[in-house]
Amino acid sequence: MDPAEELPSMLWGLDPIFSAFARLHVTDILHMRESCQVPDIYFYKSHPIHKVDVLGTVVYKREREDFFCYGVDDGTGVINCLCWKNDPMKEELDSGKYGGKPSDDLQHSFNLAVEVKKLKQAQQTHFRLEIGELLRVRGQVKTSRQQREMMASTYYKVNDPVMAVQIEWMSDVLQLYREFYDKPLHLQNISASESPITSLSKATQIIKDFLEQKAVSKFRPYDIQDILQPLFPSCPEVAPAGQEPVAGSSTCQQLHVLLKEALQLLQDEGVVYRKVTAQDKDLLMAVKDIIREDSKREKYQEKGCHILHILSSVRQRHSMNVSKAVLELVLKSLECNSDIISTRDNYFTYFII
Repeated sequence: MDPAEELPSMLWGLDPIFSAFARLHVTDILHMRESCQVPDIYFYKSHPIHKVDVLGTVVYKREREDFFCYGVDDGTGVINCLCWKNDPMKEELDSGKYGGKPSDDLQHSFNLAVEVKKLKQAQQTHFRLEIGELLRVRGQVKTSRQQREMMASTYYKVNDPVMAVQIEWMSDVLQLYREFYDKPLHLQNISASESPITSLSKATQIIKDFLEQKAVSKFRPYDIQDILQPLFPSCPEVAPAGQEPVAGSSTCQQLHVLLKEALQLLQDEGVVYRKVTAQDKDLLMAVKDIIREDSKREKYQEKGCHILHILSSVRQRHSMNVSKAVLELVLKSLECNSDIISTRDNYFTYFII
């Protein structure tokens, strides 16, 4: 694949393989071409890949304080896998931690300390592999010191005495190659003759021209969505202002998505901006209540509440769509009204008279 023909990064999410752990042969993982747009993103043919799923035999191992380093061979090649230890594995099992040998009175009864010790021993055995054992590992592909390797997010030993798991795995992988990996990626265009990028650029230009010609000072999204209808001939008429759009074909739904993306792009460019957010009374009240309640807690009495803490709380209580930029506008409005005060950069507390 020519780097000049590489799929733009904004379209990678349209490929379902990009969001999945790709079951690729190790030799293909080692020879994938790295993206020229984003580091640690690779291409197998036309498919963007950043996380993989591998099943193979351990052919070498190294142990460090925080991780195991296993060499995994799936029959096509060997890849280095960094498998991080969890907290219980970092602590060596102390034989005296839960007491010594159980007394004769407890040998024939349930002993919680002994059972916990057995459970931890079983857990360590499950994650400590020896050469020749079968390992399944999932994680991100990285390039370190010009060597391709995996940073494991999940790994475990596979018990496969009759090789049933390996046979089923190889069969599934070959089917995935035939049906998905080896087939070129074809993205469905928004319309019959235009690509998503072309439609987005046309939509932004149409909105710009409209705002300049009509000298519009403020508007709601559904007030102007009808001007994009020429890009979607099959889309039905939109609902009048103030009413919900009529549910219709997928083409009409694409119109709403395109309008949202175009407005976001224009907002990023500074052509338009949102003014209603700082005047949202429900949002103002929610932010004020959060700061008032949390400022009483001992943790926040001295410094106040950090903006990221407030943002997390607002998203939980009010709406997940609140951005940090919107919250900053709301906090500025509340501070101007003396409802809250800033104790230091990005810290706020409730103003008490």
